[in-house]
Amino acid sequence: MSLKLAPQSPTTAKSLNLFGGDLGLLAKLLPYLKHSYLDLVISLAMLIPLAGANAIQPRLVQLAIDGPIKAGDLVGLRWYCLWVALTIITRLGLAGIQGYLVQKVGQKITADIRDDLFVHVTHLSTSFFDRTPVGKLITRLTSDVEALGDVFATGAVGIFSDLASILVTAIVMFAYYRWELSLLLVALIFPVTGLIIYFQYEYRKANYIARDRLSDLNSILQENIVGVNIVQLFRREAYNSKLHYDLNQRYVTEVNKTIFHDSAVSATLEWISLAAISGILWIGGGQIVQNNLTYGELSAFVLFSQRLFDPLRQLAEKFTVIQSGFTAIERINHILQEPIEIRDPENPQVFPPHGQGEIKFEQVWFGYKPDEYVIKDLDFTIAPGEKIALVGPTGAGKSSIIRLLCRLYEPSRGRILIDGIDISQVTQQTLRQHIGVILQDAFLFSGNVISNITLGESYSDQEAIAAAVAMNVDPYIQDLPQAYQTQVRARGANLSGGQKQLLAFARAAIRNPPILILDEATASLDVTTEYLIQQSLEQLMEGRTTIVIAHRLSTIRHVDRILVLKQGQLVEQGSHDQLLSQKGLYASLYQLEQSNGKY
Repeated sequence: MSLKLAPQSPTTAKSLNLFGGDLGLLAKLLPYLKHSYLDLVISLAMLIPLAGANAIQPRLVQLAIDGPIKAGDLVGLRWYCLWVALTIITRLGLAGIQGYLVQKVGQKITADIRDDLFVHVTHLSTSFFDRTPVGKLITRLTSDVEALGDVFATGAVGIFSDLASILVTAIVMFAYYRWELSLLLVALIFPVTGLIIYFQYEYRKANYIARDRLSDLNSILQENIVGVNIVQLFRREAYNSKLHYDLNQRYVTEVNKTIFHDSAVSATLEWISLAAISGILWIGGGQIVQNNLTYGELSAFVLFSQRLFDPLRQLAEKFTVIQSGFTAIERINHILQEPIEIRDPENPQVFPPHGQGEIKFEQVWFGYKPDEYVIKDLDFTIAPGEKIALVGPTGAGKSSIIRLLCRLYEPSRGRILIDGIDISQVTQQTLRQHIGVILQDAFLFSGNVISNITLGESYSDQEAIAAAVAMNVDPYIQDLPQAYQTQVRARGANLSGGQKQLLAFARAAIRNPPILILDEATASLDVTTEYLIQQSLEQLMEGRTTIVIAHRLSTIRHVDRILVLKQGQLVEQGSHDQLLSQKGLYASLYQLEQSNGKY
């Protein structure tokens, strides 16, 4: 299931109104109720009994004053007190059950939407994450989703309850009491409703900006926590704290605006309710003097005024919750409407069962931004089992080639084939099972060592250990406190860079892929460990098509072929000796490295 909403912008959000676009937004949430229909129906069925119990109390008070109290009948008064107590107990009991059910519905909706968001976000292309701060995503997945769930949990059903209470109270007043006093109370509902809508409209605009400021706060918080070592090494604590302070003050300013509009509603309702009671006492008192109204009826009207304005006050509070929810819907919609650019084909092909891993780039163009190409008309073929290295200055496009081959991005033009099959015509799972990638910076998940080798796939513990043994990684894992059962903290915080890198080798070995990609894979290892791992890597590379991204040219002398890139174009290719003899770019880079230079 997914939340299909029309795209909204902050400007569009300001133009929405409660009885127009907002109800349309609310209707978009209805599919999430399919698992909670029964709870919702029971909650709605309680509206009339609740409203009736609320409206009947002033009538009972009036009858008690004008009957037993006026006549001095204590026995009759006790019966009226019993009836009033019964209505209170009924109202409290039904309100408790209804509150539990609507909260349950709200939590279920919140969980479903959070699941949909998580699934959608994890399927978005890498380009989306390149332009979207992590903190903003966290805000959408947490506080925005909670606000959206509150629309049902405390808002939508509560509004129906308050409206039912107002309607039933008005019917009882007109049915049993003087129409002019009833009309006075009911007429006040309309200007009050207008004020509520106006203040909630202003609240909505301020709340949208406040949530954007909260996203910015979460972004700067996440950035500083992840990069805390750099912050401290470069003594940026005071500078970054000032940035956080300024942003926090802007957030507080916007929140204060929402508080002002919310408080204005409560204050306005309080004054209008007091004015209504004063009007009832003034007019009703005159009617009593003229013997046109009883003391019981006047007391009932005072109570009725409370029964009318209390739901209005609660209605205003629920409108605040709903306005926050509508803001959250708009913001969540921006994520859910983000297109999933990398999709599996409807009728996927499969790689040949005996495919050897031939790779072919055919006139491939690619840019992270339109018309700013980092790969230009790239055309080359890697034979099955061939070991090649990608070499070039920073920004030459080496990493972009790997990302395109793994289909983290789509080429702007051209196509990429493996064993004669266009990689866009196979599923992403099939493609990535076909390719083993060992990056310079291995990423680890929370869990134990075994789970970080298998990564949730159906490999046994014995297979994971065998892969570690094959890569000469087992001795290093055995040195950990609980060996393969050692718990790994988030991002591998309790392991060294070298230990994390060792697990990456075992990950690749257990999957036995026909294509292997090494991005300076041994850079985090000491010399002794690198020597042992290099022996295992040579075995792992045997019979596999291998691409090595080289930053140290001395490590790639023995590959079959070196592809030299410059500004996204293939400018040279050949063996180490051939390229040196050409005295071109590769030879220049090699000479710089030999003289301890950098490129």
